[in-house]
Formats: sequence, structure tokens, C-alpha cells
Amino acid sequence: MSDWHSRPLEQVMKELDSRPSGLTERESAQRLERLGPNQLEPPRKPSVMARVLGQLKDPMILVLLGAAALSLAASGGEDWLDGAIILIIVLVNGVISITQEDHAQQALEELRRMSSPQAHVLREGRAKKISAAALVPGDVILLEAGDMVPADARVMECSRLQADESAMTGESVPVEKGAHDRLPEEAALGDRTNMVLSGTMITAGRGTALVVATGMDTQMGRIANLLLEDKEGDTPLQRKMGEISKSLSFLCLSVCAVMFGVGLIQGKNMLDMFLTAVSLAVAAIPEGLPAIVTIVLALGVQRMAARGAIVKKLPAVETLGCASVICSDKTGTLTQNRMTVQELWTPAGGHRRDALLAGCLCSDARLEWKAGAPTAVGDPTEGALVVAAAREGVDQEKEEQNWPRTADLPFDSGRKLMSTIHAREDGSWTVFVKGAPDILLERCVAGPRGPLSAQDRRAVLEANEAMAQKALRVIAVARRELHILPPGLEPRAVESGLTFLGLFGLMDPPRPEVKAAVARCHLAGVRPVMITGDHRATAAAVARELDIIRPGEWTVTGGELDFMPQEVLEEDIEKFAVFARVTPEHKMRIVKAWQKRGHVVAMTGDGVNDAPALKTADIGCAMGVAGTDVAKGAAHMILTDDNFSTIVSAIEEGRGIYSNIRKAIHYLLSCNIGEIFTIFAATLLDFGQMPLVPVQLLWLNLVTDSLPALALGVEPVEEGVMEEKPRDAAAGLFDQKFSFRLAWQGLMVGGLTLAAYFLGFTRLAAPGMEGAVANTMAFATLTLCQLFHAFNVRSEDRSLFAQGALSNPAMNRAFLVGMALQLSVLLVPPLQGVFAVTAMDSAQWLAVFGLAAAPIPICEITKALGRKGERGEREERSAVREKAKR
Repeated sequence: MSDWHSRPLEQVMKELDSRPSGLTERESAQRLERLGPNQLEPPRKPSVMARVLGQLKDPMILVLLGAAALSLAASGGEDWLDGAIILIIVLVNGVISITQEDHAQQALEELRRMSSPQAHVLREGRAKKISAAALVPGDVILLEAGDMVPADARVMECSRLQADESAMTGESVPVEKGAHDRLPEEAALGDRTNMVLSGTMITAGRGTALVVATGMDTQMGRIANLLLEDKEGDTPLQRKMGEISKSLSFLCLSVCAVMFGVGLIQGKNMLDMFLTAVSLAVAAIPEGLPAIVTIVLALGVQRMAARGAIVKKLPAVETLGCASVICSDKTGTLTQNRMTVQELWTPAGGHRRDALLAGCLCSDARLEWKAGAPTAVGDPTEGALVVAAAREGVDQEKEEQNWPRTADLPFDSGRKLMSTIHAREDGSWTVFVKGAPDILLERCVAGPRGPLSAQDRRAVLEANEAMAQKALRVIAVARRELHILPPGLEPRAVESGLTFLGLFGLMDPPRPEVKAAVARCHLAGVRPVMITGDHRATAAAVARELDIIRPGEWTVTGGELDFMPQEVLEEDIEKFAVFARVTPEHKMRIVKAWQKRGHVVAMTGDGVNDAPALKTADIGCAMGVAGTDVAKGAAHMILTDDNFSTIVSAIEEGRGIYSNIRKAIHYLLSCNIGEIFTIFAATLLDFGQMPLVPVQLLWLNLVTDSLPALALGVEPVEEGVMEEKPRDAAAGLFDQKFSFRLAWQGLMVGGLTLAAYFLGFTRLAAPGMEGAVANTMAFATLTLCQLFHAFNVRSEDRSLFAQGALSNPAMNRAFLVGMALQLSVLLVPPLQGVFAVTAMDSAQWLAVFGLAAAPIPICEITKALGRKGERGEREERSAVREKAKR
């Protein structure tokens, strides 16, 4: 049940078969045996074999395993090197993936650690300390300041009881608890003031409470269930790699089938054609692609860690690149999670020091100095008043020596006031009072300049209203001089005839760097959204200050969401910028609604209440300093500096990483298309021999498919990447433009290779050497051509020379190493025999280098034409807009 707050306490006690003196030992033992311990269920961990088999679900892994099997089968087990390399790549990727997944189930373990190990309970009328795991529904627990609440419980009686529920509800101010008889059934979790929640902290007062739920039945248990039930979907990168795997599988099988069929039609040996077809299929698969993608992501993780973001799962790095919505918690994420005095108003003739003195002395918070700055321990609101006074020279400790406290009247929700009584040297007393402005004003008869007139009262109320409209929490302070203490210190007698001193306006202020980060989000086409458990007015005020909410956008509360079907929320989700007074279930609904609209959602948060949404989001970002262990366990990424702007930097890094992965894929596939076209065309034209032999294909893949692709993976983030809209995560990697570029560049590489082959056969070879020279020139041209082509792929539209031909040191090193390896094969006699090549003369070398370097000028011309066309389109659109304006 979850409506314990809405029933009379007597009914709750009757339903739980309990009594004010608590349960008997026998009753508690029976219930413990029946209901189980007060702890969260541990997650079921899959076996090692299940995790290994889970890696085989990746289509690319299946394609690679198939290629390894075909390679071994085609060679009869003799040429095992290619197959062994593929199997090693699969093994390395599996180990990396499983290691990353070790973090996936830590959230529930962290939730279990949050449970209080000890609890004070009444058993048969006697107080005793027991393990929190032994609590059962019906137990009566004793609570006091500093206790972690061990279970969900209904307050029975209390004095000044307050609880910090920010980890569960997101509300930054401690909640005052009371033994209210009943509350509305629809009351939000943060408004259930007659309940205390498991995992929250008692900050002030004391009380007794009746345990109504334990273990997985608590509000924290419900969050644990949400973490278990909600499964993470594939990241955009994983979906793209799946597309590539399917495309490559189809391509390889098609090529094998066509090659085999053409060979049979031409009357060639069936076994020879089968071996040729399989060799081509193996060559067509970029077996290094999964490893290269993994390494590029890992390098991105290192760069992001240096910028304050620790990524737990490699694919999450790329996911950031297409994030289009950031759903951020308010308390501790956008704000400092520290109440601060924003304004101090004093009436005409009043003095700030008098108000500050009342604020710091009428307080149970204690002033502390850390690194020369004032801080406070205790209630956040009282602490804010103490710190504000210290910053203006009113030191609480020193003032208490001049104004020693002799008595106090604690705050209670009935009169909404707190008073402290201080002795004076002349034998009189001074009373300082603070509390709700409207209540305190009724008790005031004087102001700084004399009797409190109607005009003075109106000024106070107007100042109070002005602060309230800014969503500030307003505290009023007053004082009274007493020559005789009223008997029994009756509150009505003490807290009357007051002199009004001033109003404090407090709030949890935004982090100073967040506004600039939000502006960068808008520039990058990323929508910032606030999701908080705090009140609507407070949330809206912070959102307006940070420019999160803009004209035409709305705020909505959790209560309103309860009456809004999910379909309606999904339809209207883009109208809302602020969600207030929400529960963990609401947060999940909001994230899923944005996802349903096709957005990639990043969710930031630090509390237990954020954990389910952090896991549901495409990329969950937990705060590393203020964040709970639960939030860190459920998140995909942890911000070590708790800085909202770090996630914006991470988005920039993610966009750059995706661009680099796309470049690596572009390079590998365009080169492999060149290989396929070369051999396929030679088969169709029936040259009598293949341009490349199997050992050359293997060497070619080793030289060109590794280092250059990795060098593309460490390209610097291109300028202007944060001025572009997020890419559509649903759009396929092989869009029309990308596919066309792959095709024509692959045909270019293959065409240049065939040109070298023809030259060797018809023009440049000595009689009797045509076949050997043609094969050598084709092999040399195809390898070197791919090395030169890697420079073209560094940018899709920018000129290589504009960005700096040698500006990527990694690419320069990859080119030189690849060139040295290829030249050693072509020039060293022992290696010439191994790779079936012959020595070339100067004319043949000149032709090879001329054809191999040709991709650079060809691509430069194509990029220039593309930029010119884009400029023309932009000018045409601009002209149309100007014409429409006229």
C-alpha cells in the first residue's frame, strides 16, 4: 500500500496490528519470517557463460566469426593467420565489453548500502537498538537528529521533527514533519508530512513513528524495482554498427554468390572460384572496424575524463554526440544545494545589523569557518542567516558572549515562530523572534522609528510579496525588550508587542557557470529541461534566471501529470520546460516521452530519486561530488566536478568522436569497395589472372586498415561543431550523401588500381613479365592509394590544406609507417618472394606514385565544387527570404 498518509493513525495501527508500546519479540519474529528482512533484494547476476554468449548477439561479431571460419575452410587450415587475427579481435572486444558491463548492476548494491544498519525501536514498551534489517511493519521506531530513517513510517508524535528528503524528492529545504491525522490521498511524496521515508536523514527534532513498509515495499524499494524492470536500449552507435553489420553481411554473401556464379559460367574450376570468392569476401570485411571503434571510444573516454566526465560505458561517449535534450535535476545540479540569503529588507529607519543580529542569535545552527569563509552546521535556513550575518561582520560566537541565551521557544508549525531569550547586564532580557512574515507582523506594535503604522505594515507586506514573486523563501525577524519574564514563558505573552526588524529572502542559488552552459545548449540545438521535486514557483524562478524557460513554454507539476495520459504527454512534451513536484515515476515518464518524440535524452541528477530516470535516459549523468552512490551506480557517466557545463563540453566531445568514427568507417569501407571493385571487375573481364593474390590481400588489410583508421579517430574536434543541430539518431549512417561518397571514392580507388594493372600489362612491362609487373603495380598502387586517401577523409567538406595537411601528427606517423612497411615488401628481395611481387623500374614506380597520389587532387576538386554549390544554395535561400520580406 502507498496511501498510509491518508488514513487516520488509529486505523493504520489497527491494520498493522500494533500499539504505541510496540510489538512483542514474538510478533516481530513471526512477521520477519513471513515478510523477510528489511533490505533490498540483490540483483540476479548472469553467469560468465551467459555474458560471453551475450557478446555473440552483435551482428558484426557474427560476421567476423563467419569470416574466420570461411578463411580457415578455404585454406584447408594451412593459411590460418587471417582467421587467427579475426578471432583475436573478437576476443579482445569481448573482454573490453564484459569489463565495462561490470558496472551495470552496481546501482542496487549501492541502494542496499544506504539502508541504516541500526534502528532504535520500542519492543514491549522498552527502547532497544536492533539491526535495521530486523524491522517489520508495525514496529514503533524512535527518531532524533542525525538518524537515517530505516523504513517508511507514519509519524505518531514529534517535536520540531525535520527530515532532509532531497535525495528522494529533490526538495532542497528540510521538510517539517508532524503527527497529522490524515492527508489527501493524492498528496505528492514531498507533501506527505506525516510520513518519514527510508534512506532520508533526520536533521532536527525527535519523534516516534510507526513502520508501515520495509524492504522492497518502501519508496526506495519502488525505485529499486524501477531500476530492475527498466532495461537499457541500444545506443545510437550500436544501432549504426548493426546497420553496417547487416549491410556487410549482405554484400559479402552477394559478392561470393555472384563471383562463384560468374566463374562457373566462364567454365573455371569450381574449387578455385570458391577459394577466390571466399578470399574476396574476407577482404571485403573490415575486420578491424570493431576494434578501431572501441579504441576511438576509449581514447575519447580519456579526453573526457580530463575534462571532468568519467564514462562507465564506451558507447555512451558517442551517444552524447546526438543528445538533443538535457533533462536536469534542479537541486545540487543547476543550483548549489545551499540556502543563501539573496535579499535583506529593513523598514525605513531600520539597520541591517539589527536584523542580522536577530537572525544569527535566534538560531540553532552553528557558525564555522573553513578556509577563511563562513559556513554553518544545522538547519539550512538557519545556517543561511548565520552565514549572512558573518559576511557582514556579525559573528555569532562573539555576539552570544554579549547576548547569552537563557531560554528559547522552539519553532512549531502551529504558531510558525521561533524565539530565543537573552540576558542583559542590567538584569533585563531581550527576545529575538523569527518566523513567517504574516504571523510575525501581527505580533509587532513598533518599528525602528516608533509605533507601527498602517503605512509601515503595507510596506512590509509589499516587500514580502516582492520577494515571494521571485520565489524567495521569506523569513521575518523582530525583537522585544523585557524587564520581567512572563510566568511559564507562555508563547503568546513572550511573542507579542514586538519591534519589527526586517525580512530575509532566501533561496538555493543557481551555480554561477550554469547560465553560460545553458546558452551553449541553445546554440547547439540542445533543449535544456528542468525536472525537480521542488515547488513550481521556486523551479520556475530558477529556470527563468537560467533562461531554461522561454516565452511560450510552460511549467507542469507532478499532480497535473497524474491526470495526463502518457499519449497526451508525448504529444505535448515539447511545450514544457519545467516539471515541478515530480516523483521518480514521473521522471521516467518524462524521459520516455521525449524519447518517443525521437529525441536522444541526457539526464543529469544526484539523488536517489533521479536513479531510475538516469538509467532510462540514453545517457545518464550523475554528479560525482554531491551525487548519491545510487545515482552514480545507475548513470552512464559521472561528472567529477558537479558542473552542469561539463555535460555541454562532453556533448561537444561526443559530436567530435562520432564524426571521427564516421571518418574511420568512411575510410575503411571506401577502401574495401575499391578492393571489391578491383577483383570483381577483373573476374568479369576475365583477365586470365587475378590482380591480387590472397597473401597480398591479407597484407593490404594489415597495412591500410589499422593505423590510418586509428589516426582518423584522434582527429581534433572540427570548428563550429557546437553551432550545428544535433544529428538525428534515427537516421541511418548510410544516408544518400554518405553512401554516394563511399561509392565514388571506392570506385576511384579501384579504378586507379585497375589503371595501374592495365599499364603494367600493356605498356610498362618487358616481354614475358606482363603478369608479374601488372600484379606488382596493382598491389603497390592499391596499398599506397589507400594511404594517401586517408588524408582526404580527415574532413568531409573542408580542404585538406585549409585545415593543415600535416596538422594531425597521428596521421603523419601512420602514413610513414604504412609507407615503410609497403616499400619493404616491394624492395627487399626475401619479402618480394613471400608476397609474389617483382622489382619495378623508374617508369613503373613513377606510374604507381602518380596513380596512388591522385585521390588527393581529385577529392580536393570535388570538395571545392561542393562548397561552391552549398554557397549558391545558401545565397538562393537568402534571396528568397529577402523577397518574401519585401
